[in-house]
Amino acid sequence: MYVIAYDIPSNKRRRKVAELLEGYGQRVQFSVFEARLAPKQLQQLRDRLYRRLKPSEDHVRIYPLSHHTEANILILGTGQSPLEPPTSQVI
Repeated sequence: MYVIAYDIPSNKRRRKVAELLEGYGQRVQFSVFEARLAPKQLQQLRDRLYRRLKPSEDHVRIYPLSHHTEANILILGTGQSPLEPPTSQVI
């Protein structure tokens, strides 16, 4: 699984990035997505994201989560992700 977070000042570019990410994963916060991606899908997403960004202004981070890390996700509050692993703790 990957966590994808972004900070994009332009409303138009931010909307395009969010729409793209919705096709790959699940929004878990306003500018954070979780996605299960095969290596080929990750490369495709990176290529498609890059075409939508203005590198001098926009910032996107893609964090890989190992199975061990994923099993230890701690979610506080009601914003539970549909991709949440069954062993995660919701408080």
